[in-house]
Amino acid sequence: MSVAVSHVFEEWSLPVWLTLSLAFTGVIYLRGWLAIRKTRPEQFGELRLASFLGGLVVLWVAIGSPMDAFADTLLSVHMVEHLILMSVVPPLLLCGLPVVPLLRGLPIWATVRIVSPLIRLATVRRLLHWLMRPVVAWFAMNLTFLAWHIPRAYDFALEHENWHAVEHLCFLGTSLLFWYCIVLPWPAATHPRTWGILIFLVSADVINTLLSAFLAFCDRPAYRYYVTHPNTFGIDPLSDQVLGAVIMWVLGSFAFLIPAMVITVRMLSRTRTERV
Repeated sequence: MSVAVSHVFEEWSLPVWLTLSLAFTGVIYLRGWLAIRKTRPEQFGELRLASFLGGLVVLWVAIGSPMDAFADTLLSVHMVEHLILMSVVPPLLLCGLPVVPLLRGLPIWATVRIVSPLIRLATVRRLLHWLMRPVVAWFAMNLTFLAWHIPRAYDFALEHENWHAVEHLCFLGTSLLFWYCIVLPWPAATHPRTWGILIFLVSADVINTLLSAFLAFCDRPAYRYYVTHPNTFGIDPLSDQVLGAVIMWVLGSFAFLIPAMVITVRMLSRTRTERV
């Protein structure tokens, strides 16, 4: 086992551009957070900063650290990686209320010459509003999730590094849209929660459960890549697949159902308060 672990670490190399991009994003957010904290200290406390920077760190761990190399060998680790990208990183980033700090943290020339003209474009504004609609965000995330887990697409991504990066971007981008509808980070327009938000979360868990169940009860390895490529850990591909499916099933369900329960409690409390 130690030899296998050493082999994976030897194969891993630091992704310089990813690391620098995430570090640069963190600096931009910190700069904007310090600026807006002067006028909104209660709204932008240390927890907001920790949440956003923590999200960047977790994102690097998922796709920049040796974990990504382990994911190329073990399906179970790959499922953990996907779970982090789709259900851990997006809520952390969004709970940092990133929109205004990132805009405030940019150099003035970038805001004036690039961001402002883009935001003023009616086409861009309509596209953003359309993408942030709950129905669009739900279908975007879940269809992306299912499409990339089709065996041919899954194997293709593992065999082509650039497409593997595209897969990660698809997971992260669509999941940010999905969780945006849950978190509604300021300055998003806030509105009273309806029971529809529970359908939004629970139905996403159903999709996760169906895929997890298929992988768990399938009587053969679903992904050819893990059969044809050497497994230095000596783990049976089918056993690894079952473990990955269980991880995705259990932890993925927690990611959807815990927020659903919290929102339910808040909605019931609000209903009781209104009756009183």
